[in-house]
Amino acid sequence: MAGRTTSRSHTAPVSGERFAVLDPATGEAFAEAPDQQNDELDRVVGRARDAWRGWRSDPEARVTALLAAADAVEAAGVEIAPLLTREQGKPLSESYAEIARTAARLRYFAELGPGAEPIVDGRPVHSEIRWRPLGPVAAIVPWNFPLQLASAKFAPALAAGNTVVLKPSPFTPLATRLLGSVIATALPEDVLTIVTGREPLGARLASHPGIRHVTFTGSIPTGRAVAEAAAGSLARVTLELGGNDAAILLDDVDVEQIADRLFWAAFRNCGQVCMAVKRVYAPAGLYSDVVEALAERAKTAVVGAGLDPGTQLGPVNNPRQLARVEHYTARALADGARVVAGGHRLDRSGYFHAPTILADVPPDSPVVTEEQFGPVLPVLPYRSLDEAVEAANDTGFGLGGSVWGTDLDLAEAVADRLECGTAWINHHAELSLAQPFAGIKESGVGFAGGPWGLYGNLRPFVVHRLEEV
Repeated sequence: MAGRTTSRSHTAPVSGERFAVLDPATGEAFAEAPDQQNDELDRVVGRARDAWRGWRSDPEARVTALLAAADAVEAAGVEIAPLLTREQGKPLSESYAEIARTAARLRYFAELGPGAEPIVDGRPVHSEIRWRPLGPVAAIVPWNFPLQLASAKFAPALAAGNTVVLKPSPFTPLATRLLGSVIATALPEDVLTIVTGREPLGARLASHPGIRHVTFTGSIPTGRAVAEAAAGSLARVTLELGGNDAAILLDDVDVEQIADRLFWAAFRNCGQVCMAVKRVYAPAGLYSDVVEALAERAKTAVVGAGLDPGTQLGPVNNPRQLARVEHYTARALADGARVVAGGHRLDRSGYFHAPTILADVPPDSPVVTEEQFGPVLPVLPYRSLDEAVEAANDTGFGLGGSVWGTDLDLAEAVADRLECGTAWINHHAELSLAQPFAGIKESGVGFAGGPWGLYGNLRPFVVHRLEEV
C-alpha cells in the first residue's frame, strides 16, 4: 500500500514508539503499530478542527468525496481483508463482508444529507430549522468488527459535515490504518484521521477539549468512563455498550428448521458480537431437542485459522477474552451446568475455544446473567411464556432479543414484550442501514443507523424571519 500513502494520508504522524500486534490464530506477534502519545493527539485534533471549516461548507463536495471513498474501499478489499483476518481472527469471507458493509454505509450516508425544515405554527414569521455539524468527532472502536463499527461512526459523522478522529482497538489497529490510507485518496486531508495506541490514548481522546462528539462501542465500565471523560467539555456522547440478547423459542417452533439460523446467530464471529444470541430459552417439552440440535452443530463446526478456506469459526481475538470465556464456562460447571458440546480450550497454538453448548445451567450463573462474548451458549428451559419473557428481561442489558416460532402473530406479541432496542422474529442480529440501532438500560445511549444516526451528528440551528416589517 505504499503507493496509497501520500501527503494526504489519514493516519496521524507518529513518534518512534510502537506496540506488537498478535495473530490470534498463532498467539504470536506478526506486526507493529504506532503507540501514539498525547502531544501527537493534540496536533491531530487541532488539524481536524481546521479541516472542519472547509469540509462543512460544501455539501455537494462531501457527497462526491464519500462516494469516491466507497469505491476506493471496495477496490482495496483484496488488500484489506487478509490483514483484518490476520489481526482479528475471523474467517476471510467475513472480513470481505465487513469491507462491503463499510463501502455500502459510505454510499448510504453520502446520499442522506439533511435539508432545511420549515416550522409551521400559524405565526406571521417564516421559521426554518437548518441542521449544522458539531465539529470534530472522536470515534473509539472495539476489536470484534473494527471496520464495520468504525464506518458506522465515521460515515454519518462525515456525511453530516463533521471531521473524525478514529481510534481502533490496540488488538486490531492495522486494517483500520490501511483503511485510512485508502480513504485518503478520496477525502481532503485531516477530515478523517486514524490514531493508534494503548491506553490512556482512548481516555485522552474522549476527554479532549477540541472534540464535540464522542461515539464509543465497548464494555459498560469503559462506556461509563468515556461518558465521564466527555462530560468535562460537555461533548455529546453516543455509547453502544454490548448486550445479553435472549432468544425465546415458542412451543410450536420447528427445531430442525431454525437450528442452523439460531446456532449462527450465537456463534458468528466466534460469539464476539454485541447483538449475538447469548441465552436460549426453550419450552420444557422441546428442551432436549433444542439442546441436541445446537450441540450437533457445535460439534461439527469447523474451527481454524481465518485464512484457511474451510474455516467456519476462527479463534477468540485475544488472551484476555479467552480467559474470560474459560472463566464463565468453569463457573457454570461449578454451578451445576452440563457440557453438551465443547467446554474447553482447544489444544493448539492460538486462542481457540471449542464451540460450547451448556445445559441445565442455573439461571443466576454468570454465563447467563453477564455477557460472555465468546463461543459459549447456555440453553435454559421454561414452562410458561410469562416465565420466559420475565427471564429474558431480567438483565441490566437491553440491546436485542428474538422470538422463534410458526405462529407469527404470537411471536410478534411476545417480541413486543421484550425490553430491548431491536427484536427479531425467526432470525437475529440482522440490521438494515436504514434502521435505528440502539439499546436501552445499560446497553447504550443515543442512536446509530439510518437518519437517526445522521442527526445524532448534527444540531438544529433555527432562523426566524418576520414576514411583515
